Amino acid sequence: MSEEKIKIIEGAYLEDILHQPIALRDTLRSLGVTPRLREIAIGLRRGEFRRVVLTGMGSSLHALYPLSLRLNEGGQTALLIETSELVHYLGSLLDEDSLIVAVSQSGQSAEILRLLERPRNGMRIVAVTNTADSQLAQLASATLLTYAGPEFSVSAKTYVTALMALEFVGSVLLHGESSGRASSTLSEFSEAADLVADYLKDWRSHVINLASILGEVRHLFLVGRGRSLAAARTGALILKESTKFYAEGMSSAAFRHGPVEMLSEEALVAIFEGQEPTRALNRRLFSDICSQGGRGVLIGAKSEQPALRLPPAPDSVRPILEILPVQMMTLALNARTGTEAGRFELATKITAIE
Repeated sequence: MSEEKIKIIEGAYLEDILHQPIALRDTLRSLGVTPRLREIAIGLRRGEFRRVVLTGMGSSLHALYPLSLRLNEGGQTALLIETSELVHYLGSLLDEDSLIVAVSQSGQSAEILRLLERPRNGMRIVAVTNTADSQLAQLASATLLTYAGPEFSVSAKTYVTALMALEFVGSVLLHGESSGRASSTLSEFSEAADLVADYLKDWRSHVINLASILGEVRHLFLVGRGRSLAAARTGALILKESTKFYAEGMSSAAFRHGPVEMLSEEALVAIFEGQEPTRALNRRLFSDICSQGGRGVLIGAKSEQPALRLPPAPDSVRPILEILPVQMMTLALNARTGTEAGRFELATKITAIE
């Protein structure tokens, strides 16, 4: 698509995207270990909980995926469960043997409120939310606030700040504040805002680049492994929300189990290079897609496209960077049609009805 045919409408959603470096810096400054979080973390390491239940809806749920991997790798039993399923079908998990980590940007979505209405039975909740006066923030056993500020519609700055807060929570729960790991996590995040800002300074050229790549694409897959699944799943969600363009997020392995049959000129597969030990597998999937006549692009350090090329970063920071090219895709798809990205017509920012 030629540049003259691209019409980028600079609305409130774009402002939220460009505000992400500030939101990350503000959130980083706020992170610390409260006495209640310290007590819960000590209890977890002493074996007071049989499991950690990670719960949220939409992008809040997907943001929890890196933490689920980390907790399980660290020897804890962590279950990732959508809040609606948890309260309606898995209520037996809501007892004193479970530590609940609940994420909600508003802290007052219908499912989170139903969770808070249930009898506590000794259950303790660690909350991550962007709203200090929400019921979740007020009623949780321990609360970490993100400082993304008001958000127009599609989750952008609230998503990346939640990722940051959850990585910090993981360090505290697994290692405690005295081990140095929590401080190390904060140190790793000290560069995150600058890396995001550096990518976003070229946002317009990224959108133009991606509008050309997307062309007449009708089917879009986002695939990855490990921590990259957070961006694959959230990316597919925000593409639908902000552009009304259907996209699907899944693991790279799952794509080979059937959806690979959809390879064509009209289908684009965006593959997150991700972390070791599966980076080579993701690159091989890219190579196989191209050799079979399909269309694939890599998102990562080795990408040939500037809009999809990400700088080297610690595993803790990479999920934040990986969502940025997908945000640019949302803008590119709307620029293709001359419409404003991120403006809801049917959805609402806070889902108040189950």
